[in-house]
Amino acid sequence: MADLFGGTPASGRDEPPGADAPLADRLRPAALGDIIGQEHLTGPEGAIGRMVAAGKLSSMILWGPPGTGKTSIARLLADAVGMRFTAISAVFSGVADLKKAFAEADRAAEAGQRTLLFVDEIHRFNRAQQDGFLPYVERGTVTLVGATTENPSFALNAALLSRAQVLILNRLDTAALDVLLARAEALEGRPLPLTAEARTALAASADGDGRFLLNQAETLYAADISDPLDPVALSRFLQRRVAVYDKDRDGHYGLISAFHKSLRGSDPQAALYYTARMLTAGEEPLYVLRRLTRFASEDIGLADPQALVQCLAAKDAFEFLGSPEGELAIVQAVLYCATAPKSNAAYGAQKAAWRHARDTGSVAPPSHILNAPTKLMKNIGLGTGYAYDHEAEDGFSGADYWPDGVDPQAYYQPVERGFEREIMKRLDWWERKRRERRGE
Repeated sequence: MADLFGGTPASGRDEPPGADAPLADRLRPAALGDIIGQEHLTGPEGAIGRMVAAGKLSSMILWGPPGTGKTSIARLLADAVGMRFTAISAVFSGVADLKKAFAEADRAAEAGQRTLLFVDEIHRFNRAQQDGFLPYVERGTVTLVGATTENPSFALNAALLSRAQVLILNRLDTAALDVLLARAEALEGRPLPLTAEARTALAASADGDGRFLLNQAETLYAADISDPLDPVALSRFLQRRVAVYDKDRDGHYGLISAFHKSLRGSDPQAALYYTARMLTAGEEPLYVLRRLTRFASEDIGLADPQALVQCLAAKDAFEFLGSPEGELAIVQAVLYCATAPKSNAAYGAQKAAWRHARDTGSVAPPSHILNAPTKLMKNIGLGTGYAYDHEAEDGFSGADYWPDGVDPQAYYQPVERGFEREIMKRLDWWERKRRERRGE
């Protein structure tokens, strides 16, 4: 029920769903403690847990895959701290809807009610619409809780991000999905019509999406199946390829781990074996290709830059040819990655750079490398003293590109394998030139 300002009142939750409501709605959490898989946020030591304990929320962006509880968390947050709840979706809402929501929040504030404004798919609003949130967030008219499946660094304005805390939700792991299925079985009063192996395969097929898993479970209950389905029968029933793994609930992830580590260990025969285990069991080929593409950057990187190209070409070939012909392209990419020189230097560099960037904050780049497209910007010295490398001796100026107060770092440390051996020579040459320029 909505209050006179158009939002859900803080004095009570929505009416409970009826018996004919979808299973996912009937299993909607009633308290933050019922949220599964996100204890790092909702637990006593988590960011959300601490805010609720203090009784005061800051604006936040919930970033995570579909079906991980973003909407449920937002609703329960409002109830936990006694705030009015209003929700809009960026898919269906426009400027008029935003203006209406803000006007209602203003009237509610005059009556002493604080408003939590939940914006689903917030990344779908354009930059101008995102800027429209700023004055209302700044003066506290609303506490903004945005939900997105996209990387906020690219999908949201820097100004909006600076006023909101980004909280990352995890994809639901095997244990969390198992709890969700157990809750569904308890609510229905009967077990799912599946063998233990098929139940594990059903959870694996959800790929961390709790909503999808419950929808699949509801389909099974509605069919009134008498004899439990095995993984093959389940795959036929759902018209979806379901991986057939062993009885161990971690079998799916165990094979992926074995696949990844055999590639890293440069064992093409073992890598092919695990590829075959997954694909013949019914694993989605594109899932294998995604993991393979990640491996090309994480464990090979610039030791052989063609590895990433090979993986993306295999993806294109598979999409073009389909199964089973396209699976040969997957095999080719597996063999290439397994036999390529290995380096995790790019992976290590990313981790170090991201950590340092968070530690140093929003330090501005040095003025000599900033653009100065206007007269005013030129007058205040932006761009002054920039050394154009193409005009320098050896095509290298040796200029300092780091912000003031930030010491130059060496995140990337190439190894003496493959193409990175050549990169190492270039880095060493450039460093010698820098020292010469400094007179060292």
